[in-house]
Amino acid sequence: MAKTMWGRKETIIWPQHRPIYTHSAIFAAIVLTIMFVYARLRFVGTPLQRFYMPVYVRTSFLGSLSRTHRSQYRMLFLTGRGIKPSPAMTDDVVHGKTIEPGGRIIPLALSPSAIQHGDDLLFRGPVREYVDARLFDYLKVAIYKSDLSDMLKIPLLCGAGLFLALTPFAVTKDVKRQKALKYGRRLKGPERLTPKEFNHAVKGDGIGFKTDDMKEMIRIPAKAEAQHMQIIGDTGSGKSALLFQVLRQVQGRGDSAIVYDPAREFVKRFYDRGRGDVILNPLDARCPYWGPAEELRSRSEAKALAASLFQPPQDRKGEFFIESPQKIFAFLMAYRPTPEELVQWMSNPDEIDRRLKGTEHAHLIDPRAQQQRAGVLGSLGLVADSLRLLPRKEEGNGTWTATEWAEKRKGWIFITSLPAEREALRPLQSLWIDWLVLRLLNEPTKDQKRVWFVIDELASLQKLPQLHTAITEGRKGQNPVLLGFQGKAQLEYLYGHLAEVMLSQPATSVWLTTKEPNAGEWVSKFIGKVEIERLRETHFDGTRAGHNFTIERQVEPLVLESEVSGLPDLHAFMKYQNKVTYFSFPYFDMPEVAKPFELRERPDDKLPYIPKTEPGTAELAQEPQPSAASAEPQPQPNEPAAAHEMQQETSVQDDTSEQQALTFKG
Repeated sequence: MAKTMWGRKETIIWPQHRPIYTHSAIFAAIVLTIMFVYARLRFVGTPLQRFYMPVYVRTSFLGSLSRTHRSQYRMLFLTGRGIKPSPAMTDDVVHGKTIEPGGRIIPLALSPSAIQHGDDLLFRGPVREYVDARLFDYLKVAIYKSDLSDMLKIPLLCGAGLFLALTPFAVTKDVKRQKALKYGRRLKGPERLTPKEFNHAVKGDGIGFKTDDMKEMIRIPAKAEAQHMQIIGDTGSGKSALLFQVLRQVQGRGDSAIVYDPAREFVKRFYDRGRGDVILNPLDARCPYWGPAEELRSRSEAKALAASLFQPPQDRKGEFFIESPQKIFAFLMAYRPTPEELVQWMSNPDEIDRRLKGTEHAHLIDPRAQQQRAGVLGSLGLVADSLRLLPRKEEGNGTWTATEWAEKRKGWIFITSLPAEREALRPLQSLWIDWLVLRLLNEPTKDQKRVWFVIDELASLQKLPQLHTAITEGRKGQNPVLLGFQGKAQLEYLYGHLAEVMLSQPATSVWLTTKEPNAGEWVSKFIGKVEIERLRETHFDGTRAGHNFTIERQVEPLVLESEVSGLPDLHAFMKYQNKVTYFSFPYFDMPEVAKPFELRERPDDKLPYIPKTEPGTAELAQEPQPSAASAEPQPQPNEPAAAHEMQQETSVQDDTSEQQALTFKG
């Protein structure tokens, strides 16, 4: 039969406000103490001591009240033929049964020593009046050899110890009960716990955070790591401190990591050249050579690469002028161009026309549709500034591709940037992260390390098409994704309605303070609502002391939105499954082990004048560097190289025709 739940407003009479658990502990301790005392007096001692125990207790009590008080007692004697009756002593009797003339049974029998002495009769003496105090002293010396208080010391101490053991549990239960009566009792929904209670409930053995409340780290289960994590909070609220803790544990495990570090906080603390770490920043001297065509293993992958590079600033805005450059760029990848060649092609519309002539993409830049042509070519050229920053093969610190790294997984990858160049680097950074995500979606082999994606300030990147796939479908890859961002509105701007799905997928969520409008309300809804059962007390002039109690149920948020927006720095809420905890954490200032940035000298980056000086009236020419592949033969248009051997293509236009004259007037 189903359990019947109380109605919303069922009236009851007896919800006691007294500390019933403490009272129960006291009652239990008293009852058990009495049982201990009874067991000590009834079952411990010699047979004669157990026989005289009622007399001993009575004389002890009455004798303590008055030294002259008298009572009637029948004492135990033994005698034999020709032997004068004498009081029975401890060695004279054993456990047994002796029947008196009247049929009354004495639970004792003569001992062998008494029989050998000549005694053959054990009997109760006649009722006589004794002074209680004097009889107690006699029994104490002759029979018990100790005071009654000494005999009761052990059972009384056991009872006191039992009470002390029960009291903490009883008081804790009473405190919880009083809180439940005052604030309500949780029936359903998420449960708010202390960090210690959270650890006990979750039994985590995976990644964790050091807190100020306890020595142990607050941990999540290891199986939840591959189900991803998100950390949300304003700048300065403590996101980096939590990410430091995670990366230290990743480093201690020996796992690999891909760190998007726009503020260059992590590269200077975790970069290790000896480990094989890679810095992906074209402006950094430690950046290797990279080309988009080097990533491809088949022509069908070119579309995915182009989709990562060309993304709208907002979901589905300007869709035609985004998809068209994607198609053209993917087609150009078949020629296996270097980044330098791509820049040359994008700066020469005639070269693009020549390569697309006679293909299904030619209509996208039809000269007869000038506005469409200008829009598509303009969108295609948006990534030229990013590609122009990439080092040439002879300038790079070795060569690197995401495809090869995903197979070996050697070292860490740091994707950094300078604030001034962040806008120009955004397409490249987004492409690198997106392509790494794509290559790491497959389940790793036994000899491959786990890779952690740590993406701080996610909203500073453009839309990552593969990130949504990694969060929603990539758990079999066993590569955790840790996202850090400031608020939901940032992701909604980039991903639109998909942001709601992405934010709901991570198994573990950490919220720090956020002042974003409506963010507190969203976090409160995300944590969830709880059904509370409250007790309402009403006073009236009826029976039962004039009290009436009503049970009411309400549904309310577990964490108020004002609690989220009002969080101090270095304080956070964390939710895993239906367990929510609130904790504070310290800030770890780790030592710097590497330079955050090493400038790479680029000839094309120099100004044609000396800064802070007034240029004279002169005509300055800025000539591009000649192409290294200008002497190579050109393939015919629309004849891409094979997938296993793609030939480089150069522009048909001479470099000298690209000269630009800049006239500066003083």
